Amino acid sequence: MAVAEPIARLVKELAKLPGIGEKTAQRLAFHVLEAGPAYAEALASAISGVVRDVRTCSSCQTLTDQDPCAICRDGRRDGRLICVVEGVPDLVAIERTHEFRGRYHVLHGALSPLDGVGPGDLTVRELLLRLEREPAEEVILATNPDVEGEATALYLVKLLKPLGVKVSRIAQGVPMGGDLEYADQVTLARALAGRREL
Repeated sequence: MAVAEPIARLVKELAKLPGIGEKTAQRLAFHVLEAGPAYAEALASAISGVVRDVRTCSSCQTLTDQDPCAICRDGRRDGRLICVVEGVPDLVAIERTHEFRGRYHVLHGALSPLDGVGPGDLTVRELLLRLEREPAEEVILATNPDVEGEATALYLVKLLKPLGVKVSRIAQGVPMGGDLEYADQVTLARALAGRREL
């Protein structure tokens, strides 16, 4: 089925989004058309606003429209406790738990030599400078439990330990609702190693 050039162009651009294939992009494009001009203008305005107004926080490197960000400005947060995450979605996931009351540092990725991502591509330098300015008692490494996340955590441990700061790693193991018989060996081994007294 042939579509008008503006529709084809919109489908092409939407299909560049992660996780969006051509069919989904086509559905989204037709949804924008059916929703009407006001919706399309609001969507376009929101997209251009994100590009124009969002920047990184000078302290924690999260994405924000105010510098410092709301978490760094919050006087109720414990600045002596810093949780290091790979990306902003990880920060959002931890915040949803309502369990962490410290501050964050966003790396914007993980070490991946095969993909050409080295320490200079992450905000490691900013973390070290921050710890000089604002000494912390503990840095929690909350990188993903994959090869890249583990490599990043090990690299950070080597840099942070000499500073005299306590460095911890988030616990890993069997998820709630999971069955032991279906867990892989590495997950079970980490669950046993990270056991705690009740």
